[in-house]
Amino acid sequence: MNNKERPILADLVNEGTSENEKFQNEVIRPVIKMQHALLIVHLKNHLQKRKVDFSVLSDKKKRSKISSFFKTDNNYKNFTLGFIVGHFSMDEFVFYTDNSSEINRRILQIISQRIKDSIAEIE
Repeated sequence: MNNKERPILADLVNEGTSENEKFQNEVIRPVIKMQHALLIVHLKNHLQKRKVDFSVLSDKKKRSKISSFFKTDNNYKNFTLGFIVGHFSMDEFVFYTDNSSEINRRILQIISQRIKDSIAEIE
């Protein structure tokens, strides 16, 4: 059994922070950080299923390929969102359902950037 614990990320919430931004920094970012290894494996699996040889692509093309998955591949996006939303508490989930389109956009944007910053882990 893999027992994960959310990391605590300090100094991300200030007085003028919106509720969505506060949720992003107190909930979403720690969950994404906790799920980092799974998100990388998920992308590797997706590349394999799509028969994409990532190792022969330039860094620019790798980033472009990752962006296209997050823009056009609903199956990939929904699985990715599930990895994060599945770790929400009941209260967090209620907030999420009230703001899901904005929060989904934030989740996918953060993960896309995080994966692009971790290209070396994918090959």
